[in-house]
Amino acid sequence: MTAGSLPARLAAATPAGRDRSIDVLRALAIAGVVLGHWLVTAFVLTGSGLRVASPLAYLPGLTPVSWLLQTLAVFFFVGGFAAAGGLPRASSYRGWLLARMNRLFRPVLAFLACWAVAALVWMPAADPESVRTVRVIVLSPLWFVVVYAGLIAVTPLVWSRPGRAVVPLVAAVAVVDVARLGLGGPSWLGWVNVATAWLVPFCLGVACARGARLPAVGLLLGGIVATAALVHWFDYPASLVGVPGQGRSNLNPPTLVAVSFGLAQVGMALLLRGPLTRLACRPLVWAVVGVTNLSAMRIFLWHQTALVAVTLFALGSAPLPGLHTAPDTWWWILARLRWLPVFAAVLLGGLWLGARIGAGRRPRKGRSLPPQASARWSTPLLRCFGRRS
Repeated sequence: MTAGSLPARLAAATPAGRDRSIDVLRALAIAGVVLGHWLVTAFVLTGSGLRVASPLAYLPGLTPVSWLLQTLAVFFFVGGFAAAGGLPRASSYRGWLLARMNRLFRPVLAFLACWAVAALVWMPAADPESVRTVRVIVLSPLWFVVVYAGLIAVTPLVWSRPGRAVVPLVAAVAVVDVARLGLGGPSWLGWVNVATAWLVPFCLGVACARGARLPAVGLLLGGIVATAALVHWFDYPASLVGVPGQGRSNLNPPTLVAVSFGLAQVGMALLLRGPLTRLACRPLVWAVVGVTNLSAMRIFLWHQTALVAVTLFALGSAPLPGLHTAPDTWWWILARLRWLPVFAAVLLGGLWLGARIGAGRRPRKGRSLPPQASARWSTPLLRCFGRRS
């Protein structure tokens, strides 16, 4: 590795006091979300068009996969840590919030603009069932952006005592669950938990950034025990993601199980911060983490589009295993695993093309990337990870 290579330059530009474990956790969280969706989102070709199915509905033995790959609590924990880290240095709340919202919603606007064009081209020729299916899958990541923006906006409200807000928030989620699921309350009541449930790991992230000593082992063990008890005795689903056809979901809207398992995930994340920091000190690992973090929102927004694009492009006279067939056997899992590199290649290609367009250049066939373009791409990475926030 030469001194002028990107990994070496990034390692040299990173301040010694930067908490690299937070960046690794963000990269792992985005990887979990992407792999989770690519593994459990199935499209079945029927006479009326494409419909969504899930292998979790046919193969209950896959349920532990949802425990490993549903990483939203880690996302919100890292988000709280990052928000709290930048707030003290801000000259004003308004300026801090506008900067955060600009970074958050700029990729969203580009995403919506591209899909608006695609909708005009593709949807008029497609069947209504496929249009509805694609629309739901493609736009589903936007709920996270809206919730995340709301949590960032209320960071000053939990700044002074973020740790003390956790217990009342967990209690609020429990009250909503009892009212909705135990006492037959209105179903819309569950959407209150969208704010309160995800504010729990966000507050823990704020507390961690402020130097609070969080009980990592207690969070991990307590969260696991609470989750097991809720599933075993209170009839909560064991899956941490929604399953088509299942009457109740732990995620849509979030339930007390999502919160308890999220506490366990935060506890595990806290225990892993030391090993992750040491791992991230390797220049090549740190470069991969840096690239993933710099593109995290675009990856989150576009990974479902990559899945949809491959599925639609491969539509032909015969359904392809793992892509257009029912996920009702273990052979489907093996077939889907073979498609993962294709999804990844399409996603990376789209991100690369977007970066080229954003840099003011269009790719030319047969020409290599000039040094100026390479520097233009790497400079934001060095600027982003060469600071303490």
